[in-house]
Amino acid sequence: MKPLHQPGILQDLPAVSRYQFWNVSGDAAAVRKALGQLQSWADGVNAVVAVGESLAQLLGVQVPGLRNFPSIKGPQGELPLTPHALCLWLRGAEQGDLLKASREAAAFLAPAFTCVQVLDCFRHGWNGRDVVRDLTGYEDGTENPKDGEAVHAAIADGMGQGLDGGSYFAVQEWLHDQEAFARMTALQKDHMIGRRLSDNEELEDAPESAHVKRTAQESFTPEAFILRRNMPWWRVKADGSDEIGTIFAGFGRSFYAFEAQMRRMAGEEDGIVDGLFQMSNPVKNSYYWCPPMKDGKLDLRALDM
Repeated sequence: MKPLHQPGILQDLPAVSRYQFWNVSGDAAAVRKALGQLQSWADGVNAVVAVGESLAQLLGVQVPGLRNFPSIKGPQGELPLTPHALCLWLRGAEQGDLLKASREAAAFLAPAFTCVQVLDCFRHGWNGRDVVRDLTGYEDGTENPKDGEAVHAAIADGMGQGLDGGSYFAVQEWLHDQEAFARMTALQKDHMIGRRLSDNEELEDAPESAHVKRTAQESFTPEAFILRRNMPWWRVKADGSDEIGTIFAGFGRSFYAFEAQMRRMAGEEDGIVDGLFQMSNPVKNSYYWCPPMKDGKLDLRALDM
């Protein structure tokens, strides 16, 4: 029996990926036609599809649990809310795969949707097995649940046909301040993360602001486990300088786990702000719902398709 979820959610990170963010530019009839073609085209592996609340509203439906990103105040003020109607996470072994998929998707989405942002990502510091790294050099995803625990954390069940196998998807674009990070000592960096860069060992004497302590999934009530599929991004500005950061991609059986962690990181719980904010900030934040699969195609019954 084929799994109900989009397989790319649980698979290992690809070598490269592309995020496309789309807003509606046509009427409901054009949107339904485009979604019908997307339903047949997307395999859930090389193209993971995620739907925003505004798209569901346009179609006159309400997907249980789907909503916009909430109001959360970080050290720089309220986190920016950047909702979109549709997000495609295109995955590939090389950039040519992404180019081909991008052109195919645009051919049938463009009449009804407008692509408002594209962000190219890549796997970094991969050891060929089970370790990837953020551009800071630290391992990313150390505490990710695995195997059956990953399925339980990321994939919804018990909700009924058309919903079981779905996933609630939090997407953030984090922008790194390279100069601020470079000014930090090795100890300050380790205390910011809560692990040693050299061996990834968790530091017992790290401050309460350490990222590892802020986001310890088992420390919440109820526990807040989420499956992260983060990837670095890099772009060159008009003046030739580099911008770098991370796409935080969190899949959950609901938005609870992500939101609990993010509110604690922002200091809403106890006034202690996550050390990560010393060198990085989420400049874009959005919520989506990843439809399940049925007979090898996207199951869009929840969207009245």
